[in-house]
Amino acid sequence: MRLVIVGCGRVGALLGRVMSAEGHAVIIVDKNADAFKRLGREFHGETVVGVGFDRDVLRAAGIERADAFAAVTNGDNSNYIAASVARDVFQVPQVVARIYDPQREAIYRELGIRTISSTSWAVNTLKRILTSSEVDAQLQFGTARSRT
Repeated sequence: MRLVIVGCGRVGALLGRVMSAEGHAVIIVDKNADAFKRLGREFHGETVVGVGFDRDVLRAAGIERADAFAAVTNGDNSNYIAASVARDVFQVPQVVARIYDPQREAIYRELGIRTISSTSWAVNTLKRILTSSEVDAQLQFGTARSRT
């Protein structure tokens, strides 16, 4: 799969490393070149400096050949715009945007953008852990395990 990721913060960098390690062609776009330091030596993809919803920047990242696109910057509006451009202008088949504000998440979903709200996910997961009646249930978060 050819994946374009906009945003090289913690989520974008980890997603890029994981997908790269699995053999996918990964291109990460970030407006701050220093952000790419998070990728480490194990990242075997490409990087592009620029704004993630700029069409020329996305073309430089090879979006016209992308199979998937993830907008994971720290800005809900930027993620929505980038995801919309990927979907509507470049017809990328799989597009997702990370959204912090659960109210915006609902609006963006109504507009047809697949979203994940880390805020909603965290609250729902924490609620499930705190109210779980299973004494010995195991939950996995990334590479860490927790017993409840």
